[in-house]
Amino acid sequence: MLNFLLRISLCFSFYMSYCPCLDAGGDNISVTKGVVSRVEPTQYVHGATQLMAIQIDAAINPGNSGGPAIMGNKVAGVAFQNLSGAENIGYIIPVPVIKHFIAGIEESGKYMGFCSMGLSCQPTENVQLRNHFKMQPHMTGVLVSKINPLSDAYGVLKKDDIILEFDGVPIANDGTVPFRNRERITFDHLVSMKKPNETALVKVLRNGQEHAFTITLQPLQPLVPVHQFDKLPSYYIFAGLVFVPLTQPYLHEYGEDWYNTSPRRLCERALRELPKRAGEQLVILSQVLMDDINAGYERLAELQVKKVNGIEIKNLKHLCQLVENCSRESLRIDLDDDRVVALNYESARIATSRILERHRIPSRMSIDLLSEQNSLLMDSAE
Repeated sequence: MLNFLLRISLCFSFYMSYCPCLDAGGDNISVTKGVVSRVEPTQYVHGATQLMAIQIDAAINPGNSGGPAIMGNKVAGVAFQNLSGAENIGYIIPVPVIKHFIAGIEESGKYMGFCSMGLSCQPTENVQLRNHFKMQPHMTGVLVSKINPLSDAYGVLKKDDIILEFDGVPIANDGTVPFRNRERITFDHLVSMKKPNETALVKVLRNGQEHAFTITLQPLQPLVPVHQFDKLPSYYIFAGLVFVPLTQPYLHEYGEDWYNTSPRRLCERALRELPKRAGEQLVILSQVLMDDINAGYERLAELQVKKVNGIEIKNLKHLCQLVENCSRESLRIDLDDDRVVALNYESARIATSRILERHRIPSRMSIDLLSEQNSLLMDSAE
C-alpha cells in the first residue's frame, strides 16, 4: 500500500475517484464515483488543522469516510469528510499529507503533528499598505501581525515584518505561492509539509531593508486544545469546586451554536489568546457541587482561575499542587472578573470527602493528576 501511495502523482487537474467501502444504507461494499473539482488547503474537521485536500463531487456518508479513493489501479488518497450544508461534495486526504504522516510515524514512532511557523499574517493587496511598509513595486509578500511566543520565529521575526519568500519561493500579496501548472496555494502548505525540526530560509523586509533568516519549524499547540482524542478529561475537585482546563470540546457542549451560547469571555480566549510558556493552560471553575462549605459560591462557575494564595497558576497540575500542599489556615482562590473564593482549608478538606461520597465520584482528581501526585509522594519518600 505504501508503495502505491508513493507512486501517485497529483499532476492532473481532474480525474475520476472511487471510494469503495461499507456505506450507509446497506451491508455490501459500495463504490462512489466522483470528479475532482479543486485541490486546496481545507479545514480538517477531525484534526482541526488546515491542510491540503482534494474536493470531489461524490457524496461521503457515514460508513465510507476512511475508505480509499482509487484512480485506475492505484490508491490516490483517503476519503474523510463532506461539506456541511451541501450535497455531493466530499474531500480526500491527498498523497503528500498521507506520506508526511507515515514518514513521521516511521521516524519517531508516534504522531508528531504538522509544522507551523506560529504566525498570523495579513495580506498586502492594498497599495497604501504596501507603500507604508516601504515595499518596492516588484516586491510581494504578507505582513506579520502576530507571533506565537513558543515558536522559533518569536525570537527571529518581528511584528510588521513583510515575509517576501519562503525557502526561495516568492509569496504573493494574497499569501499564495505557485502550485502545479497555473494554480496557486497558500504558503502555509509549504510550511505544513516540513518535518519537525527542519529549517526554512525566510526572506523578510524590515524597515525597508531585506533580511534572510533561518527558522526551525515545529508542531505548535494552541493555548486551548481544539480536540481531545483518545484522552480522558482532566479535573480536580476541592470543597465541591470542580476545576478543569479549558478546551474547545468543553465549549462545544453548549451546542452547535457554541460560539454564541458559550461564555463570551472564555470563547474569545479560546479562539484568540496564545500561550506564553510551555505547558500553560487556562483553568476554569467549571461547576460547584453544592454543600454548606461552598454556599454562596455557586454563581462563580465558568470563571477562569487566576491565583491560589497569591501565586499565579500555570496549569491544572500546578493548581492541584498548590491546593494539596497548602500550609495556611485559609485558602484563597482568585478568579476572573476579580472574584474571590476563601475557604478554611481543614474544613474544606474534610468536606471534599463528604461531597465526593454524596455524588458517587470515586476520586477527587483525574488519573493523570493522581499519577503525578503518587510520583511526587514516592520522590519525597526516597
